[in-house]
Amino acid sequence: MSAAVDAPLTLAVPSKGRLQENTFAFFARAGLPLVQGRGSRDYRGSIAGVADVEVLFLSASEIARELSQGGAHLGITGEDLIRESIPDADRKLELLSPLGFGHANVVVAVPQAWIDVRRMADLEDVASAFRARHGAKMRVATKYVNLTRACFAGHGIADYRIVESLGATEGAPASGAAELIVDITTTGATLAANALKVIEDGVMLRSEANLVASVSAPWGPRARAAVASILARIAAEEQARTTREVRALWPAATQAQLDEAATRFNARVLGTGERVVLESPKASVFALSEWLIAQGAARVAVAEADYVFSATNPFIERLERRIG
Repeated sequence: MSAAVDAPLTLAVPSKGRLQENTFAFFARAGLPLVQGRGSRDYRGSIAGVADVEVLFLSASEIARELSQGGAHLGITGEDLIRESIPDADRKLELLSPLGFGHANVVVAVPQAWIDVRRMADLEDVASAFRARHGAKMRVATKYVNLTRACFAGHGIADYRIVESLGATEGAPASGAAELIVDITTTGATLAANALKVIEDGVMLRSEANLVASVSAPWGPRARAAVASILARIAAEEQARTTREVRALWPAATQAQLDEAATRFNARVLGTGERVVLESPKASVFALSEWLIAQGAARVAVAEADYVFSATNPFIERLERRIG
């Protein structure tokens, strides 16, 4: 096997801003601290304690490009950039997991003065009326050209033209550069400040940062071994964060009661006997604990783990199905 095929795993992460801060925190929680050897200006780094990993610090858009071209094995970037810049993203990439940060929606927004425009279906009437009155197509300012075309086509809207935005998109209607916009928003405050409103069914994508794998990257033995270690720790942290171990002093528990605990609370029975051990979703522990006491348990203890490793890993299984 050539050295190029058996290369180290390349991980592309954001190089600045809140997205970088959250990415560093995400990997640190999973026991995978990112290291920039020469400080914040260094665009190459590593993961402490994990061999055969090269970390690249890039812009979010560069990460999407590198993943699509196979220049990086793994990366963290927003789903909005993936869907906009890579038309066949589902063929080239595997979105392994949303990460719970970098939330933003890609939305269709119109002037608040358009009181009769509430839904996407209303835009077709507006477009026809605009064409009849001005002899030109209604203009949509956006950086999200591909997402806009797909969304408008899905709603049967064709009588418009896109004005590619290079600056503050939300200012386009007020400046006369466009009649409406497609843009990304987190709270909607900037849109409101520019007298714009989001159409009721105009959220075309609810985006957040994702852990993304490239199908076309050179997945040699070194890269596969490194990704297995990384994904094992990420899955272990996620499992620990989202579940709790529930121990009940419950010697009289019946199989029917254990089955009911599993189905009613989405719990998993790990052990039986004088003390019953269950794994429960974090959101269910209070209801489950109260139910256990009501069913005859003398005492219930709930514990949080740092990491929960398992012989099966859904992230690795999904990636292996894609890369063979």
